This record gives sequence, C-alpha cells and structure tokens, in this order.
Amino acid sequence: MSAKLGKRSWVFPVLLVFLGILASSLYIYFFELTDPRGNVGTTVEEIEEKPLLKLPLDYVGSTRCGECHKPAFEAWRNSHHDLAMQEANETSVLGDFNNASLKHYGVTSRFFLKDGRYTIQTDGPDGTLQDFEVVYTFGAVPLQQYIVAFPNGRYQIPTLAWDTRPEENGGQRWFHLQPDEVITSDDPLHWTRGFYNWNHSCAECHSTDVTKNYDAANQSFNTQWSEIDVGCEACHGPGTRHVAWAEQEPAPSLDTKPAEMELVVLFDERKESAWTIDPQTGNAVLSGRSKTRDVEIDTCAPCHSRRAQMVEGFRPGENLMQTHVPSLISGDLYFDDGQIREEVFVYASFLQSKMYAKGVTCADCHDAHALTLRAPGSQVCSQCHQAEKYQTVEHHHHPLESTGADCVECHMPATTYMEVDPRHDHSIRIPRPDLTQTIGTPNACNLCHADKTAEWSSDYITQWYPEPLPGFQNFAEALSAARSGNPAAGSLLVDVLTSPEESAMARAAALSELGPYLYPSTFIYVQEATRDRSALVRLGALRALVPLDPARRISVAGPLLNDPVLAVRTEAANLLSDAPANQIPAVFVPAYQKAMAEYEASQKLHLDRPDRQMNLGLLYAGRGDFEAAESAYRQAIALEPGLVRSTINLADLYRTLDREDEGKALLTDFLARQPEQTEANYALGLLLVREKQLPEALPYLEKASRNAATPHYSYVYGVALYSAGKTGEATEFLEARLMDFPGNQELLSALISFLEEQGEADRARAYAKQFIEFWPTDPVTPALRERFGIAD
Repeated sequence: MSAKLGKRSWVFPVLLVFLGILASSLYIYFFELTDPRGNVGTTVEEIEEKPLLKLPLDYVGSTRCGECHKPAFEAWRNSHHDLAMQEANETSVLGDFNNASLKHYGVTSRFFLKDGRYTIQTDGPDGTLQDFEVVYTFGAVPLQQYIVAFPNGRYQIPTLAWDTRPEENGGQRWFHLQPDEVITSDDPLHWTRGFYNWNHSCAECHSTDVTKNYDAANQSFNTQWSEIDVGCEACHGPGTRHVAWAEQEPAPSLDTKPAEMELVVLFDERKESAWTIDPQTGNAVLSGRSKTRDVEIDTCAPCHSRRAQMVEGFRPGENLMQTHVPSLISGDLYFDDGQIREEVFVYASFLQSKMYAKGVTCADCHDAHALTLRAPGSQVCSQCHQAEKYQTVEHHHHPLESTGADCVECHMPATTYMEVDPRHDHSIRIPRPDLTQTIGTPNACNLCHADKTAEWSSDYITQWYPEPLPGFQNFAEALSAARSGNPAAGSLLVDVLTSPEESAMARAAALSELGPYLYPSTFIYVQEATRDRSALVRLGALRALVPLDPARRISVAGPLLNDPVLAVRTEAANLLSDAPANQIPAVFVPAYQKAMAEYEASQKLHLDRPDRQMNLGLLYAGRGDFEAAESAYRQAIALEPGLVRSTINLADLYRTLDREDEGKALLTDFLARQPEQTEANYALGLLLVREKQLPEALPYLEKASRNAATPHYSYVYGVALYSAGKTGEATEFLEARLMDFPGNQELLSALISFLEEQGEADRARAYAKQFIEFWPTDPVTPALRERFGIAD
C-alpha cells in the first residue's frame, strides 16, 4: 500500500506555470557542464584534425601503465586498491583453512582444503550445511572476506571473515560480521541472498571496468571486468588513446602535449596551487587552485559514497551525478548533525565539511596511489594547521601524546564497522556535547569519556572556551526538528537554506526534509532551489515536492526534466511519473519523454534487485500499465520475499483493480512469515477497515502503532478504536501518544474532535490551545480560535 505524506491545499497562481515554462527555456543559461577529458562536444572537424581521437577507448591494464609511470605503479602495488580482489591462492588467502571452525548461533562453520581448494562449509540457501569453494579473496586489511561461486554466474560473499590484524591486537581469527544476530536462510540479510551478492553489491568498486551483464529471462549473470582489482584505469579512465599518443614516433614532448591527448583523466586540481599558512590565524590559505569542478572528488566518490548506480560503466572525471545518485545526509544513515551513523563511505560527510568548502581535496591528505596518509597521524593536519598553535595543551587541553591530543580523535571520531574496521568521520567538526544534551547526537568527548555525562563535557568546553564556537555545520536543530515533527521545523529548515555558510549537501538535506512543512512561506524557497547551481540542491528541491499532488509538482519540477545532470533529470521524471499525461504542458513533453526513458533505463540496469523491480512497478502503475506493474512487483517478491514494500504495493495495485481478495491473501501470507512486521500489519488493518471488518482490523492496527516510531499509525489506530465505540480507550491512547509526539497535528486534531463530540468541551479546548500554540499559521487555526473562543 503506497503511503503518502500529508498535503496542503492551496492554489498556485497561473503565473507559476508561466514562470516554470520560461525557466525551462532559459535553463541552459544557469548551468555549465564541462567534460574534463575533452571528449564530449568535440566536433567532427576536430576529430578529423586529431586522428588519435578516432581510436576506440579501451583498457590496457595497470602493468602497461607502469611501463612509463613506474613510481606511481610501484606505490600502487600491494595497496588496498591492488588487493581489493584477487584470485584465491596460497599468496592471496590470509585466513586459516587448516580445519579451523567458528560457531555462530547453532551453526558451526568449517574452513579447510578440499582437493587442494580453499573451502568453507556453512549454512547454505536452504539452511543446511554445504561446502563452498572460495574462488576469490576480497580485501586484505583489517579483514579479508571470501567469494564463492553459485549457479548461473552468481557470486556470493559469506558473512564469515578473517581478522587480519596481529594476534596481539585481537586478530588472526575467524569472526562473524553479524555476531549478535540470528540470521537464518530465509532472512534477507542471509549471506546467500541479494544483500551479499557480489555481482551487484560489490563488483563495481572492487574491480576495473565492470559490466554486470544480468539476463533477467534466465536469472543469470555474465559479469565481466578488464582488471580484477582497482587498477590505474579505474580512476584515470581507459588508456588506449593515451598509449597511442605516447608511442608516437618521434616521441612526443611532455612540455608540448596537446590538451586533446589528456584522454586519461589527469587530476590537475593541485597543479600550480599551494597551501600557505597564515601566521596570524595558524591556518592555511589556498592559492592557485580552481574550484569550478570536482574532478578528483567525483572520481573517488562512486566507490567512497552511499549511492545508487544509474549507468553501467564508471566514467572517471565525470560529475558523480551523471552516473550515480548520491545519498543525502538522511536520518537512516546520519545523525541529525551530519555525523556518520551507518557505513556511508566518506563522500557526503566530506561535502558538509569546512575543509571541502575551503578547497581541500582527497589527495591533500591521502596519497592516491599508495592509499596512505601524506604524513603520519596529526602531522597530516599540520600541513595546513600550524602545529605551534594547534598541537598544544592550550588548544586541546589534554596531555601531549595522549589520545585527546590527537586532532583526528577529536575532529574525526571513528565508528567501527564490520566488527574490526574503524572509519573516521570526514565531516571534520568541532565536538558539540551541548547538542548531545539537546537532541541526542554523539560527541567526540564522550566517545572517550564514556563514563561521563554530556553535561560534564559541555562544562569543560565552556571552561576552556568561554564563548565556544558552534562549528561549520549548523543544521542539527533544523534536521532534528523536522524528523521529530516539531512545528518549528519549517522556519528552521528555511534558515539552513538561506544561510550563506551552509554546504550544498546540508541545504539538499534540509530540502529533502521540507516536504511535510510546505506552506506558501516555505514553498518559495523550494522554487528557488530548483535553480541552484548545485545539482545536489536541485535534487533536494525535487524531494521536497513529494507530498504535493502530481499536477501541482509539474510547474516546479517540469524545468528540471531538461536538467544537464542525469541524476536530477531522472529524479524529476520519477516525481512526475504518476502525473496524468494530459496535464504535462506541451513545452515539457519532449524532455519528459526523454527523462522518463532515462529513468526507466536506470532501473532496468538492475533487474536482479527487488527495489529496482518495485520502482518499475510504481512507474508502470503510474502510467496505467497495470499488467506490467503486477509483473514487476511479482518479480520483486520472487527475488526477495522478505522485503515488505513490494508485497504492500502489489496489494495496493490489486485494490485499485478491484481484486482486494488477492491483496488480502498476499498480506496474510506475508504476516504468517513475519507476524511483527509493522507496515504489513498496518496495510492489512486498513484493508479490513475498508471491508468494514473493524473488530478484525484492530489487532493489526494496534500492532502497527505499537511497533512504529511514526505517529500516523497511532493516529489511525486511535480513530479505529473510536469508530469501534471504544471512545475512552481511544482518547486515552491518543493522549499517551501525544506525550511521545508533542504538537503532532493528527493526534491533536483527533483529540479535539473526539472530546468535543463527547461533550468534554474544556478538555477539547485545552487541546485546541495546544494546536494553536504549535501551529499558529496553519489554515485550521482561525477556525479553532472562533470555535473555542480563543483570542489571538
């Protein structure tokens, strides 16, 4: 069952449509795209004059690159990139396969040699113990995983890993990546299922020039690569033309190399630039570096970010959003202040940092070939921050050489993933224990002083710095308010959008949270954001429009169907996919058709994934192709029966087609397997309400309200209780939930209505006053004032 956020019912002026059309026609003047390789936009005449451009772009292999670029090649050898994936042999396999074993929740896995081949015996797809041959190794430090072959070209990665750290550091042991969870073979997180499928989830970033080659008809893969590991061309692009240029006779001069021969990506952002420390501030100032493009960061980002792939085949040097859709700093991945929560791989963290805003790139701190820091420990920070000022007790207030004196420990605290792999937070921030007190975000002080309170840490910060600085990121309160349903969220989010200090990543996140707070006073900022120079901000603006009716989205999202960045175009297409075709203005139709085709192609790239099949189902249902929608949903369910959303959407489709009984059977079958699943309980409860089986619906709605963090499910259960004649129980329940969600509109509205209907005018009036206090500008507020005689 598709869930939609609440809508606001104001009428947008006709002028808005005109402005949208005008914006579309003038769009090209707002944005510029440049291809860092000099290929896109090359004319036929230029190609004729530069014959090497006629050569096909292909991969030559790192060894070939090393013939001329020996220092870089030697630094790369045995780096994390070089060891990203290897064939399993005596040299590459680091784990103990001498009849070692590991017991995890009743399953004893064994690691041994069988006919000279590395073998893992563990629970297979049906839950029974089976032998699996290791064909490739995955990574090397601080852990190593192993890849086993399945039928039809599928490769899976067991959740059993070898800890490669020294024994004295707790290593040299087998361990389970989910040690505290029982993961059975029917669980979506079991190692034999899609989440641990190498072809989709891992291959793109651990090898070079990967093509997945999934055949949906046969449910088989023929995944290929040009190089098994992350080689030179994974970052610099295919080298055939570059090699052809280098092998010309007579040998070309490096000093006169024409620009068109830079057909591998050259990371020249650091060229002729320098960081010079200002003695007055102790901080470095950048000179000589252009920030018109992010070639280096965008090349690292496809593998060092949480993102969704849109186009097969990574294209080094291109804008990340031409091939991938990056995740924003959403509440499931990040804390409200932008600190890392889940494993997010650096990119979105770094883009919200002051370092990025000042011009720092990855290679300022990291050696791109050896993948080591440019200097050990805090010395890497001293490249730009004067040690005499910052590596002092006066600055950090900890004993020298202690953990607290380490720049990274305070400004880039680590979170350990995969049990043994600490990842540093690249948002590079000032510790804020005061935010821990107010909104519950973590802080570096209490990560070390875990036995102390946040108040204790805040007191010390204030002693050391009587006027403590808030830091560069100042969006925490706004995101926290939005995610908790605080009525003040709208104005706080606008403050983030209008702050000249905030990063594009922060503004995009604020926009993505603005949907429930779209009023005329906030909507103008969404319109403005659709014309922002940052593609991230334009992406966020589109996500703010989700709660609106499809027809209302068109005038604002329509111009972005012609956006120069693929991720924005496809987001606009998806947003408008359920808009009636006859409501698309003629001026937008060509761009709409093209963007829609691009969006559909991006989803079909991953037909092996249930989420992509579900997206296709939504797309087809939106355009009225119900047969195709049903097929896509069924394929999604077949790929992963344990994921609820596909089942709910198919049941919702059946409701649309007057096939409610089939939807009920689907939901009943799902709940027989997962009886506590919140969304399925809610969907089946609503279905029974529609069938006027209210007593039967209540247990499902009650379970949904009990398990869910969202107040909407509680509102629906409260209404159902009241409708069933359990009026006292309904008001008591809603009052209790209002304590958890103060100011929630739905809960307050229901209580006002129910109490007034029961003749409890004083209690109803008290909740009406609460509503007015929390929502003074809401369209309902004037009517409440009049109804209950509440003065301004």
